Amino acid sequence: MKPNIVYFVADQMRSDSLAHMGNKASITPNLDGLTREGVSFRNAYCQNTVCVPSRCSFLTGLYPHTTGHRTMHFLQNPDEPNFLRTMKNSGYEVIWIGRNDVIPADRSKAEYCDVYFDGLEKIDKKDVVKSAGWKHRDPDEVDFNSPGYYAHYIGKISEQQARSGSYMMNDWIALESAMEYLEHRKSDKPFFLYLTLTYPHPPYACEDPWFSMIDRSLVKKRRPSAMTLKDKPSMLQEIARKQNLADWGEDNFTEMQATYLAMVARFDHQFGMFKDKLQELELYDNTSIFVFSDHGDYTGDYDIAEKVQNCFDNPVCNIPLIVKPAKQFALTPRVSDALVELVDLSATVATMCDVEIEYVQFGKSLLPVLEKEQEHKDAVFCEGGRIHGETWAMERGHGPESQYWPRLDTQSSEGPEHTKAVMIRMGDFKYVKRLYEKDELYDLANDPDELCNIIDEKRNQSIVAIFKARMLDWFIETGDIVPNRRDLR
Repeated sequence: MKPNIVYFVADQMRSDSLAHMGNKASITPNLDGLTREGVSFRNAYCQNTVCVPSRCSFLTGLYPHTTGHRTMHFLQNPDEPNFLRTMKNSGYEVIWIGRNDVIPADRSKAEYCDVYFDGLEKIDKKDVVKSAGWKHRDPDEVDFNSPGYYAHYIGKISEQQARSGSYMMNDWIALESAMEYLEHRKSDKPFFLYLTLTYPHPPYACEDPWFSMIDRSLVKKRRPSAMTLKDKPSMLQEIARKQNLADWGEDNFTEMQATYLAMVARFDHQFGMFKDKLQELELYDNTSIFVFSDHGDYTGDYDIAEKVQNCFDNPVCNIPLIVKPAKQFALTPRVSDALVELVDLSATVATMCDVEIEYVQFGKSLLPVLEKEQEHKDAVFCEGGRIHGETWAMERGHGPESQYWPRLDTQSSEGPEHTKAVMIRMGDFKYVKRLYEKDELYDLANDPDELCNIIDEKRNQSIVAIFKARMLDWFIETGDIVPNRRDLR
């Protein structure tokens, strides 16, 4: 019997926000418990640190550069590969609930799934503005230079605000819709459920009981300001300067981090509800579950809120990935140190479901690691940015009243800030090749907070040479794909 598949997806969740990853302030009992039934990957990496390119990557098994996905404004073309379509064409009932960020809004989702539901029609637009008022402020009534304006911080919200709508999509509506689907589905086909939530994406806001559950005294120390660190990329330093959080105060940063962890705790609770529903309906044993995030979040590290498009510090590119396979697959439950990538998801599911992917993809099945293997890949990659002249990749259109202005205004600079760059991690070292400014090299074993760029140390040049050669091999292998067709000429 073919297994059911569930992608239970967070938005902007960093790996170290989970308790079993060592965060003493975190409350994630359901995800922690899943490590007794599956494998949690400590070193899982996304392939781009913003939503659209990451999702276009993990829903294909292709890297962002393969098909040119390096901006929030370029979604998939009609003829591009898509793994949801592959699963539908292979006999699975595909249900897509929640975030999109993959298929343009003016194009039908019918070829990709049997049911598509984003829940937006159930949200009162007046409530959306109320609960996300930070995005709709009157420019004449605000002080853009005040510390904290660009912090993306709201704090405690009411249960009514949490359930009436968010600025994107209501997670409660999405979760309840998914569980309702499971209860009432009539199809005899195995299902692929792509359930993609918005938490803990900023604004940092959460309701009780989760808001009050986090012990502020246990919140870990932030990474220091990017403006004080030598040889950090100009994109990071310029956004830190424009967000102007240096004088915001540590108490406020603690509240930001605690609220973010509360959002993670709520996501964990919602996963627990979903798991209970699978068990109640006797679907759990024959369902392979993948819990992961599209990318991470700085949450005050380096004096930065939210994310940065072309920087690759662990808070934004090292993401949670927990896989609970269906009972039929061999498993050694644990936390694994293997290097893995989100591009590996499609290959893993295809192997589990005996599905042939009709296009060339670059993922590698995780099944051997789920069973017992300690190593998976020798290298993992993340990429982003643009070349000079790509004005369409600047994502213009936000003025200073927008919370996103510090990042998007910096992306519009034709200086080195929006550098096209690629990160490669091998072992305990991380190397970043930058097109227009100094490269980066970090020894994660001795410098886990990535504070000291050691690229200029002579003793490291042999390491850099190895990384460059491996990156070149990767680019040659993954630079493009030939469409699986033969046109008349």
